[in-house]
Amino acid sequence: MSAPTRFDRGHTDDLMSFLAASPTPYHAVATAAERLEKAGFRQVAETDAWDGTSGGKYVLRGGAIIAWYVPNDAEAHTPFRIIGAHTDSPNLRVKPLPDTGAHGWRQVAVEIYGGPLLNSWLDRDLGLAGRLSLRDGSTRLVNIDRPLLRVPQLAIHLDRSVSSDGLKLDKQRHLQPVWGLGDAREGDLISFLEEESGVPAGQVTGWDLMTHSVEPPAYLGRDKELLAGPRMDNLLSVHAATAALAAVAAAGSGLSYIPVLAAFDHEENGSQSDTGADGPLLGSVLERSVFARGGSYEDRARAFAGTVCLSCDTGHAVHPNYAERHDPTHHPRANGGPILKVNVNNRYATDGTGRAVFAAACERAGVPFQSFVSNNSMPCGTTIGPITAARHGIRTVDIGVAILSMHSARELCGDQDPFLLANALTAFLEG
Repeated sequence: MSAPTRFDRGHTDDLMSFLAASPTPYHAVATAAERLEKAGFRQVAETDAWDGTSGGKYVLRGGAIIAWYVPNDAEAHTPFRIIGAHTDSPNLRVKPLPDTGAHGWRQVAVEIYGGPLLNSWLDRDLGLAGRLSLRDGSTRLVNIDRPLLRVPQLAIHLDRSVSSDGLKLDKQRHLQPVWGLGDAREGDLISFLEEESGVPAGQVTGWDLMTHSVEPPAYLGRDKELLAGPRMDNLLSVHAATAALAAVAAAGSGLSYIPVLAAFDHEENGSQSDTGADGPLLGSVLERSVFARGGSYEDRARAFAGTVCLSCDTGHAVHPNYAERHDPTHHPRANGGPILKVNVNNRYATDGTGRAVFAAACERAGVPFQSFVSNNSMPCGTTIGPITAARHGIRTVDIGVAILSMHSARELCGDQDPFLLANALTAFLEG
């Protein structure tokens, strides 16, 4: 197998384009699919019979994508090497009856998705994007990527205690954005989106819509060694995994594993959906791939037994203003390379054997890596890692890139970490 491309600062430039093009999970998987198509992958429908031919293939379902590359010499029991990630990010999502308002202000009714840093959505110019479901059963992506909505914060003159007591937001009353003046009119928002997206009036019968910051990603700092942007948790990982899979596929045959990208929706609210990591999607795709190559259940069991998954999600860089919130001996730093996430209570899936797999990949790629554990006094978050390990019985390792401002409308990472991650993921998929 010829050596695949090694990524550099140009990868981080490309990440900025990927983030800007992907305001929702539906846009993220469409963008990833477009890139895989250019790399020679082809879409297969779940409703069709699958064949056992070699090459790159992918399945789209809602805000999830599973893509894999079958080498020419792959056997039915060939194990998989999987990079797992998620496409969703915390935000404000439009309710079924969106048209509301009060006191001469037209507003859009929203519901809180996931666990966003609510204050980061205040006084920020917001666009609106998502998926429209039409009367004929088709869907249409829509992206209003200009200042359309705003959640105005209460002036300090009317909240004198905010500086001393901190900002207190009621999720129902204080997060409804304004988008105009006048009285609310039923059907107004959807009519506006139909017009904007070129859909005939009255054809939209369902929608999955969400807000996003329209401020583009940007390099930050004197030496531009930081990257600020939206949805890094976790599109940074989806982008790196897509690039790594395309690079390994382009390098040709000689792979001892079948490389896989599995990017799921709904991680931020528990992964329990038909497009989430706790659903059957990944297992179904992997099994069908085995069976399409003439395999039996025994081949499926052998393939899964040799499979390894990297659960790739962002983690916490040490915060210079809150260092005491971190473990005193584990301080991941920006541009220090990807982090290996460990939690002995299985909030992360990493164990010693998984660490060895990831360490070997980083060594082959010439990439440094760091270790992350939570402060014992702080509850630890979780990922799709433990879910993937338990649901499919495959060895799983939790890794990612260390960032600041996780779950903010705008997050921050080092400019080198995205391409260091991509190089490590490429080495992992190579086996």
